[in-house]
Amino acid sequence: MSTPKAPFDRARRRQHRRRFAGGPDFLRRAIEERLLDRLDDIRTPLGRVLVLGAQDGGLADAIRGRPGVDAVVTADELAPADVLLDEELLPFREGAFSTVLSAMSLHWVNDLPGLLAQVRHCLAADGLLLAAFPGGETLHELRQALLAAELDVTGGAGLRLSPMIDVRDAGALLQRAGFALPVADVERLTVRYAEPLRLLMDLRAMGEAQALGEGARGPLHRPVLGRLDAILRERFADPDGKVRASFDIVTMTGWKPHASQPRPLRRGSGEVSLAKALGVPLEVLQGKAKKP
Repeated sequence: MSTPKAPFDRARRRQHRRRFAGGPDFLRRAIEERLLDRLDDIRTPLGRVLVLGAQDGGLADAIRGRPGVDAVVTADELAPADVLLDEELLPFREGAFSTVLSAMSLHWVNDLPGLLAQVRHCLAADGLLLAAFPGGETLHELRQALLAAELDVTGGAGLRLSPMIDVRDAGALLQRAGFALPVADVERLTVRYAEPLRLLMDLRAMGEAQALGEGARGPLHRPVLGRLDAILRERFADPDGKVRASFDIVTMTGWKPHASQPRPLRRGSGEVSLAKALGVPLEVLQGKAKKP
């Protein structure tokens, strides 16, 4: 039985990040702000926090000094993180952290189910995982336009953009990894461009350029880029001529199981019947009521 091929070339991804460090980061900042908003709703102390995929440390800096934060440890493949590591292989002991945060990192992980299981391992009981990343129908406009442009110019097309995690799959992955109270939701961020191909430049400058594994296609040639520009303007421009680029931000929340957490009641253990609560005869709910 052959080993499944990794969807992403993580070495290429590191090269992109090294080359374009310090570029525009509007998407990551927007994701970090969403995580900080979610943390405002968490009433339990965050304790010892791991920021996984810390990048420039902006998220870590934002939570240092918050009430309930005892310590913050940053981890990333590249400096200046406190711990340099491969995000797919966590070296931390069981229960090392009370909270794990991740902003705009998990969408490049080849084995997300395995990583989530590792995160659960390094969380203390009742510990929190809060992560957000592009997923869903992110860049669906660009994806459609790229396919059409290559077909028009070359007669063939292949995968150009990363596969994305659907919000329903994100929730299922949390459950599979053993998290309690799993929640996944999605929020759309729309960016507009007067010059559509500026989007490609921004993706490259953010270190988000193509890093697909085996089967990745080469660079786009000028005729394809010209056709791409035209299709984006034809299909995805607003009345003012600016072209839309959608980013679906998927947020995952899960807790390491603990006895204090709420659990669903065992079937049949309720003390008040549904019929009594609704104020209707039991026969009506059972469909046994006699017809007049």
